[in-house]
Formats: sequence, structure tokens, C-alpha cells
Amino acid sequence: MKKPVGEQELLVLRYVAEHGPATVGEVAERFGEAQGLARSTILTVMERLRLKGYLTRRKVEGVFQYASPVPASELLRDVVGDFVQRSLSGSLSPFAAYLSEAEDVSDEDRAAPGRRGAAALEEAEGIATWARTGCRT
Repeated sequence: MKKPVGEQELLVLRYVAEHGPATVGEVAERFGEAQGLARSTILTVMERLRLKGYLTRRKVEGVFQYASPVPASELLRDVVGDFVQRSLSGSLSPFAAYLSEAEDVSDEDRAAPGRRGAAALEEAEGIATWARTGCRT
């Protein structure tokens, strides 16, 4: 398992994964400035991500270009998986309980978890209903 990423690292990683190979300068200009991050901060974050295995780099015309070795959708799935393993001891029930009660989750997102996630979501919805009704059946 790769080392976990911090919040700022995740934002930079997601940007690079969604916008393809990019130099530190490009990420600093197109992403970092809007976030109030200096070029040196972007460089540090991108190098940390490379050392953790989340980014690759190759030299193109004398400048390093960084890229995510996996598509953005797979990357986010892996990050969520790491979160579930690390923070929830592998249990989807707390995550599903959150999804069942979150008001800003679309119907499409609720339908997306797959068989295992759907079962956990149904269980969590039952638990949430049970808790809301004063723990009565």
C-alpha cells in the first residue's frame, strides 16, 4: 500500500491526473496561483507525490513533466479505498451511512457503489432508520 496523501497533495494529484502531463511551472500557474500556492510549494508537493509513487516524471526538452500513472477516476477510487482501509478498518458501513444521509449526494452517485457497496448502503440505511426511530423495529 502506498503512503497516504495529505489534503494539499490530493488536490495537486487530482489536478495533474485530470490535466495530463504537466510541468511544475504549468501546475503552479494554472492551479497553484488560484490556491495561493507558490511555485516552490507546488514543486515540493509534486516531488513528494513522485517519491510516494503517485506521480511519474520524465524529462522533455530539458524540463520534467509529471503525470499520474493511472486515470483520475481510478486514482480517486484508490484514494477512497485507502481511506476506508486506514480510517474505517475496511468497513464500508460508516461510509455508506454517510452517503445514505448526505443531502448533497446525487441519485447517480448513490447507485454507483456496486454490489458490495450497495449491500453496505442498504444496511446503513436500515441502521440510520433504526437510529432515527429511537432504536425500535
